[in-house]
Amino acid sequence: MAAEDGGRGGVGGRSGRVRPYALTRGRTSYSEVLFVETLVTSLDCDPGTEAGAESPLDVGRDDMPEVRAIIVLCRGVRSVAEVSALLGLPLGVVRVLISDLAAQGRISVYQTAGEAGPPDRALLERLLGGLRRL
Repeated sequence: MAAEDGGRGGVGGRSGRVRPYALTRGRTSYSEVLFVETLVTSLDCDPGTEAGAESPLDVGRDDMPEVRAIIVLCRGVRSVAEVSALLGLPLGVVRVLISDLAAQGRISVYQTAGEAGPPDRALLERLLGGLRRL
C-alpha cells in the first residue's frame, strides 16, 4: 500500500497534507501589498517580555498550525518569500495568511523602498558614474 501511494500516509491512501485553498478558506486575494521581497515581523510579543512569558497578542491556541508557524518564524525579520520557502507553502497561501495577520495587528509589514514613485535621479547618476569608473 505504501508503494502505491508514494509512501504518503493518510486515510485511504490520501495525503495527510491540507490543500492550500483550505488554509485560506478559498480566498486568493489579500489586502496588503506583499511582494516576494516584502519584509514582515511578528508583533506578538513585547521585546521586554521574558522568554516564555505570555503576551496579549501571543500565539493563540485556536490558530491554525500554519499561522502559528508564521508568527514564530517572523519573530525575526523575514521576507514573504523566505516564510513561504521555510514553511513549504505556496507563495499565494502565505500572502493571504500574512495579510490576515497584518489586519489583526499581529504582523508588521515593511514596504520596500521605491514603491512611492520614480527612482531618484541623483541616485541613478551616482550609479551611472560608478559604472563608468569600472
